[in-house]
Amino acid sequence: MAVIGVIVVLVGVMISIALHEVGHMVPAKRFGVKVTKYMVGFGHTLFSRTRGDTEYGIKAIPLGGYVRMIGMYPPARAAADGRPREGFFASLAEDARQVSAEEVGPGEESRTFYSLSVPKKLVVMLGGPGMNLLIAVVLIAVVVVGFGTPAYTNTLGAVAPCIAPADAESGCAPGDPAAPGAAAGLEAGDTVLSWNGVEVSDWAGVSAAIRASGTDPATVVVLRDGETLTLTVTPVLAERPVYAEDGTALTEENGDPVTQEVPFVGIGPAYERVPQAITAVPALTWDAVAQTVGVVATIPQQVVDAWQAAVGGQERGDGVMSLVGVGRIAGEITSVQASVYTTSDRVADLLGLLASLNIALFVFNLIPLPPLDGGHVAGALWEGLRRRVARLRNRPDPGPVDVARAIPLAYVVVVGLIGMSLVLVYADIVAPVTLGG
Repeated sequence: MAVIGVIVVLVGVMISIALHEVGHMVPAKRFGVKVTKYMVGFGHTLFSRTRGDTEYGIKAIPLGGYVRMIGMYPPARAAADGRPREGFFASLAEDARQVSAEEVGPGEESRTFYSLSVPKKLVVMLGGPGMNLLIAVVLIAVVVVGFGTPAYTNTLGAVAPCIAPADAESGCAPGDPAAPGAAAGLEAGDTVLSWNGVEVSDWAGVSAAIRASGTDPATVVVLRDGETLTLTVTPVLAERPVYAEDGTALTEENGDPVTQEVPFVGIGPAYERVPQAITAVPALTWDAVAQTVGVVATIPQQVVDAWQAAVGGQERGDGVMSLVGVGRIAGEITSVQASVYTTSDRVADLLGLLASLNIALFVFNLIPLPPLDGGHVAGALWEGLRRRVARLRNRPDPGPVDVARAIPLAYVVVVGLIGMSLVLVYADIVAPVTLGG
């Protein structure tokens, strides 16, 4: 079963990468740029076919993809003294320009990427990340509308048989009084329709009604096996742990749990997926993007933490993972054995995992560093700013930005990405992130 999850995620990642490159290729072709290659993967070409100007293919290593557009780098301009720039970094940039120039055939200057206007360059470079965001939105919509989001419902998942002390480590002890819910005849699987005259539709409503009724006898209407029953429940005051908004138990400075006296019934909710309206998708997507931005902003520290967990035996928390780690999570989703974890839950969680990956691709590719898409976006924005300033000062058009000069920085970024990837792969093997945390 674990292999199925890995295969599903691998195929999903490949499709996401392929559509990312489509997001670049389609607007480029619409704007007249000559696209010579559309490849999914790196390394040896497994399959390719040429249609028009473009060779479409799949390569052996499914860790990325690319679209080759002619004229990514504009021709070099001489320095202020009329002599070409010299030095190691200048030679790297010049080599890139020469390779780019060799792809431009006679009369194809107007079909180059560098000849596009700034708005068109932005559309082409943002098309890839934008496609990943669109994929994420569609997947989130399928999950929350089609499958639903996990939520506590007004159906009872558990009914305690007794009132055990708040610090009890096990079940009921001899002499513990019966819990009000069990004494009144409530059973797991009952759906609470109203509590003391207040109609309820979720667990928040049940909890609020219990607090409002206090310890007075309350008339409770439940649905059981298609039949409506009316019961009388008399809550009692009991010491119970206090929980924060995120569901974690609050503790004192000495580690003891914080408790308070509250009306106690001894019932707990069932955990089910509740379908949401399509209008919930934008807010959920925004929250996911914001969380991912926070993760990406702290990648260096998270890589350090992952390394310390791998070599120092420290606990590995949730955070950034390699594809190896993502594959392990996918394998756990499809192989974990739990009676309450249904096939629908597994499918929804796999789709949610793919949505998270696409949001990560969207955010990560917008980092304004070459060779990421954000680096080209930054270059286009700088080009637009220079041209606007030149117009305001009645100066000649400065022309395209010489993005080839950022080639040395691109090499540094690539080396850094490879290093981080290796660290994360090692950490995901030695100290992996698991579903259980």
